[in-house]
Amino acid sequence: MTHRSLREFLAALEKQGLLRRISKPVDRLWEPGAMVKWLYQAMPDEARFAMWFENVTGSSIPLVTPALGASTATFAAALRVAPERIGETIYKACLESVAPRTVDSAPCQEEVHAGAAVNLSLLPIPVWTPGKDKGPYVTTSVITKNCDSGVQNTGVYRTLVRDDRTLVCNLSPRRQGQLNALTWNSKGKPAPIAWVIGAPPAYQIAAVANLPYGKPEVELAGALQGSPIDVVRAKTQDLLVPAEAEIIIEGEVHPGEIGEEGPFGEFAGYMGPLNPRPLVRVTAITHRRNPIYYGLTSQMPPSESTVVQSLTNAAVLLKLLRHDLGELGAADAYIDLTFGGLLAHVIIAAKPRYPGHGKKIGRMVAEVTPFKRVTVVDEDVDIRDPLHVDWALNSHYNPARDTVLIDDVFVSVHMDPSVRTEKGGSAMGSKIVVDATTKADPGPFSLPSKDIMDRALASWREAGLPEFTVPKRAKLRFDRA
Repeated sequence: MTHRSLREFLAALEKQGLLRRISKPVDRLWEPGAMVKWLYQAMPDEARFAMWFENVTGSSIPLVTPALGASTATFAAALRVAPERIGETIYKACLESVAPRTVDSAPCQEEVHAGAAVNLSLLPIPVWTPGKDKGPYVTTSVITKNCDSGVQNTGVYRTLVRDDRTLVCNLSPRRQGQLNALTWNSKGKPAPIAWVIGAPPAYQIAAVANLPYGKPEVELAGALQGSPIDVVRAKTQDLLVPAEAEIIIEGEVHPGEIGEEGPFGEFAGYMGPLNPRPLVRVTAITHRRNPIYYGLTSQMPPSESTVVQSLTNAAVLLKLLRHDLGELGAADAYIDLTFGGLLAHVIIAAKPRYPGHGKKIGRMVAEVTPFKRVTVVDEDVDIRDPLHVDWALNSHYNPARDTVLIDDVFVSVHMDPSVRTEKGGSAMGSKIVVDATTKADPGPFSLPSKDIMDRALASWREAGLPEFTVPKRAKLRFDRA
């Protein structure tokens, strides 16, 4: 069972030494956004930590970022599992569905500011790429609702703060949030929308999962949490919001009201352009007493956004392969920590059942997902160990025979800078599939047998040599030696 609130999660991180409090005053317009860049650009995954800015100039509310995706360890802590069980835990949750539970009152509505009392400036909303982003951005889960079915969607859509009462939300074309808004606006009605700041960890994880349209993320969140997510009706919109959240921003998108969104630092590591996007009128801000502001940090990978999306969607992909596409030989999936909704490298561990099966699995993944690079290896390769994957590529991959190029893939230039042309236009993109599974018996490993290696390990210890943890790569190899 995951933590039921952000506060409970942060307390657990602090107890484990995975959270640092920053007491010095910071300017939200540049310091947190720049400081967190150092965390990701200079420190390895295993050394990173959550940051709690206790004293944000101009606001009485503290700012936390990153926490959920500061590292693999913090993400595992959110799920209350060991890092090696992240994929298994999310995979199992994807096979379940736990409906939310509606409550009459909630911590997220202990204080209510509606109508003329709305003031976004009271929140410590950061500028994430200081000097380049257009302004402060809300980066968190966003709730929309289908007017016809009543089904809610939760996704992450960055949102520019235009002034104290209006926002411009990046409801991109063809994404579920935009599709939901259109079901209202096409009838001449305002579309309800809400931002969930400081949600329970399970809710935030579910929000980044690439689920089919019409599948409520809150039900996956309940499965991850091990109990229903408590929800409460919003004060000014017909939406159900997580009761244990820190802050809720309620608003509505009126037909034809458009604002300029951007520039903003994209997940691929370059600045995105200006885009026309829906203007949102904020109708209420509700929050706990003494709330905590939480924002997901993104831009240059790796970032909190890419860590969370990569670790979550690897398990979603495995569920897709095994249960929806019938590829029972798929054993595991790993996405490099640069996945921001597109691009990235996914590695599939599988047991091919016939010649060309590894290549087929790779092509299937490339066709039905947004990944740019797909590598398929045998099930006894540790796909989270770059050395083991490179060994498989060296030993089992013949580029002329085992490579599939998929061309004529459309992707916008600001999402994939590689399609940019010298003249300022863009070309069609492409994808690559690499089948690095074993095609023929290559013979025995050049390692002593497992029993000899076990005796050698005992001898090592008797000699007083330094202790070490046996990596998974070695265990898999000795099991076959």
